[in-house]
Order: sequence, then C-alpha cells, then structure tokens
Amino acid sequence: MAIKKKYKCIKCGYEADIYEGVGFMGQHIVTMSCPDCHTLQPLVVGGAIGDAAPSFQSEAGRLCLNCGSDRIYKWNGKTCPQCGATMTDSQQNEFWT
Repeated sequence: MAIKKKYKCIKCGYEADIYEGVGFMGQHIVTMSCPDCHTLQPLVVGGAIGDAAPSFQSEAGRLCLNCGSDRIYKWNGKTCPQCGATMTDSQQNEFWT
C-alpha cells in the first residue's frame, strides 16, 4: 500500500508531501532535501520508469526539481529544510499510485 503523508514544520509551518510505499508500476518516491532552495522534493526512483531510463534507478546524479541544484541529499525524515526545526506527520494521509 502506498500512502502520501502531509508533514508540517512545528516552527515555521513549512509543509511537504512525503510518499511511502511502492506505486503500481513498481516505483517509489524518495524525498530529497535541497540546501540551495531550502525545499523537500520528491524523486521517482525505479519501477517501469527506471527500467526505461537507467538514470532513474537511484538518487545518484539527480537534480533538485525546484532549482536544479546537484547538492540534494536524502531527507532525514524530521528536519525542516527552511528553518531546521522538527517536521511532524499531520495525519493527513491519502493513497497514491
């Protein structure tokens, strides 16, 4: 089962959608943090897309979808990219495919 969760920063109110699970075509979505534009970005990895385009098999060599930075890294699941405070699950969940 694949779930999209809404995370929110307890200090500044920044919000982001965080994807968990595997989509119907075998892909998963990895949340990446960008130190240049201070956002969280979802990157599609693997599945049918990864089979067709090998560059989508991993997070390596990918760019921020917002600003194009190559300095993105996998989000730690808690730190707000804008202010550094803690982000929490707001319990607003949806299914995604």
